[in-house]
Amino acid sequence: MSWLPLALLSAAFAALVAIFGKLGLKGMDSTLATTLRAAIMFFFLLMVSGATGKFSGLGQIGGRDWLLLALAGVAGALSWLFYFWALKVGKVSQVAPVDRLSLIFAVALAAIFLGENLGWKTGLGAVLMSIGAILITLG
Repeated sequence: MSWLPLALLSAAFAALVAIFGKLGLKGMDSTLATTLRAAIMFFFLLMVSGATGKFSGLGQIGGRDWLLLALAGVAGALSWLFYFWALKVGKVSQVAPVDRLSLIFAVALAAIFLGENLGWKTGLGAVLMSIGAILITLG
């Protein structure tokens, strides 16, 4: 399967996170909501991994990989904490576009740490996406 349909599905479900999250935050602390969301995700993913036989590869994961997964987990948890906090106090139409600036950070960090090529098209796209996020937020 190509990466594009998967990325589009990821974007669609990420949009639903914003909508369901905002609706679910009414009368609830954002940190507690994030914790509950993480617990639900954990159990859901346990079921998916178990049903698809993915646990057989657990023994092949090295120490460096565990460390990087742990760091990714902490970064994801911090992202969710701040995202749900922002949703609690702000509008989805403002919070979501700013949150999606993570792609600009990801592109820059991929160039710095992974050696991925940053051509002029990527740079222009990043600038346009930043301008778009600003315009949507101000609208």
